[in-house]
Amino acid sequence: MMKKSSRIAAAVIAAATVLVACSPKPHTPSMTEDGKRIVVIGHAAPLTGTQAHLGKDNENGVRLAIDDLNAAGFKIGDESVVFQLDSQDDQADPRMATTVAQKFVDDGVKAVIGHLNSGTTMPASRVYNSAGIVEISPSATTPRYTQQGFDNAFRVMANDIQQGRALGEFAVQELSAKKIAIIDDRTAYGQGLADEFEKAAIAAGAEIIVREYTSDKASDFTAILTKIKGKKPDLLFFGGMDGQGAPMAKQMQSLGLSMQLLGGDGIHTAEFMKLAATAAEGVVASLPGRPLDTLANGPAFKKRFEAKYGKIQLYAPYCYDAMMILAQAMQRAGTTDPVKVKQELAKTDYNGVTSRIRFDAQGDLTQGSITVYRAKAGQWQVLKTIESK
Repeated sequence: MMKKSSRIAAAVIAAATVLVACSPKPHTPSMTEDGKRIVVIGHAAPLTGTQAHLGKDNENGVRLAIDDLNAAGFKIGDESVVFQLDSQDDQADPRMATTVAQKFVDDGVKAVIGHLNSGTTMPASRVYNSAGIVEISPSATTPRYTQQGFDNAFRVMANDIQQGRALGEFAVQELSAKKIAIIDDRTAYGQGLADEFEKAAIAAGAEIIVREYTSDKASDFTAILTKIKGKKPDLLFFGGMDGQGAPMAKQMQSLGLSMQLLGGDGIHTAEFMKLAATAAEGVVASLPGRPLDTLANGPAFKKRFEAKYGKIQLYAPYCYDAMMILAQAMQRAGTTDPVKVKQELAKTDYNGVTSRIRFDAQGDLTQGSITVYRAKAGQWQVLKTIESK
């Protein structure tokens, strides 16, 4: 039997626990001290793990846009506002992505820039659609994202139908590939891009002699590469990210595979160069959009971004543009009401850092360019820019 003092102490602890459990979440101020309304924008990407460099790059692109907007002074309707970023780590995991999406809904963010990966964007987009929150993806390229019929979903780069077709045709017409091997990482992005590449390469006259699969967590590709080596392809296409593409390139070098390695935007990174080291030399990869240096607003953005955050990894310019078109849509709408904001987003005609941004009825760019690069002496050098069909 409990002593009386123990029973009292237990009762006090129990009561305190109930009070804590029932207490509201800490209050997030809605106004600044100088009377400006705070508008919270959500951002989601992998901020830990093997893709953290890409996630932070995305976050920094949004942050630079928010800094520019706030520094200039921004009004929505007659009200002065300050944008504030709520950046969350979805760990490149679809289940965590839905958790993050629901957190944004519960916290009342006004819109979301994200997610980075196609595999996280897809499940999260259903949460945002149900809640009526606008989502702009700066980097998820799966065509399925904008094929769901969600009028709150937008994308500021070319999709994998456009990118895969461009790469498939480029492999055959420019790289003279006749026999092609394919490896993909079974993610929505990697497999989807590989599917589109395969269709385009076959249509252009190539033969796919072997297709293998790995995962986005793998690091040893020796068995797959040894099998492919015996098939003697002209070219190996990899659908996946730099965390797998770089060790794959190094293992190809170790095994004496001289075939051309070709990939999409997932391996077009500074991190790939760093991890692959000498094995990066000669690798070909694509990136939606035109080279920043050839665009009117590109060089200035690159200089300012790299002075503050270091080398651009991949999608930071697209994140900057996504935040800018969102802010302008809110300004035109005169409100942060998502119903009115998405209507204004659909009317966007904006000369951004990455391109002139206009959307079709699905929320995709009306015209998306694809640029193909070759790795040379630690830099990505332009081979060709292709206008998507």
